[in-house]
Amino acid sequence: MISIVIIGSGNVAQHLIKSFSKASEIDVIQVFARKPESISHLISLNKITAKYQQIKEADLYLISVSDNAIAEVSSNLPFKNRLVAHTSGSFSIDDLDIKNRKAVFYPLQTFSKNKEVNFKEIPICLEAENESDLNLLQKVASQITNKVFEINSKQRQALHVAAVFVSNFTNHLYEIGSKICEENNVPFEILKPLIKETASKIERLSPSEAQTGPAKRNDTETINTHLKFLSDENQKNIYKILTKSIIDNGKKL
Repeated sequence: MISIVIIGSGNVAQHLIKSFSKASEIDVIQVFARKPESISHLISLNKITAKYQQIKEADLYLISVSDNAIAEVSSNLPFKNRLVAHTSGSFSIDDLDIKNRKAVFYPLQTFSKNKEVNFKEIPICLEAENESDLNLLQKVASQITNKVFEINSKQRQALHVAAVFVSNFTNHLYEIGSKICEENNVPFEILKPLIKETASKIERLSPSEAQTGPAKRNDTETINTHLKFLSDENQKNIYKILTKSIIDNGKKL
């Protein structure tokens, strides 16, 4: 049985607590949370602490807090030479405090507290300073997912930037599309099958092969009609930038 202490109570921490609770070889012996009541529905109160000095000894400590708090939390840990990993996509392994053995345990997914996820399908990217710590991380990760990757800090940063494009920016475009529909009394529901089909094509085709639309065809008449239709300058600028990017990319191929 591998003992784990989770430090944090946000979206990622809560999903990890849920997933580890179903793993036969993992024991979450404690959670460090500044507001114990925020996770009392996931783990018993006697396993939650808000004091650094009360953190128990474990095989692995997972820091699952906001990026700007990782360094502070890492430096405040009251012990030495234990395995400490953060769950961030952009924070470097080198920025963890040197008093403990450093590692990364990064689940690449968008998490919301009220949206269940199938952790078995979530890639977990691992990094460690030595082989034995990496082996332990692999054992932990394999308990909750079928997709485990060894990824260094530079590669993870590239993944995180790419993830912003394919997830965060894409979702913002959904929001713009929803707003355009709402302003013109059109149900956004009509676009959902298109959204699903566009996403599912990436399972069979490369993004370049899956690209369609007026910019791909360099259909200037349709593009100009769309630009005339849009009254919001921000939406118009986004349309222009993405259209130019698609056209320019097509010229390179």
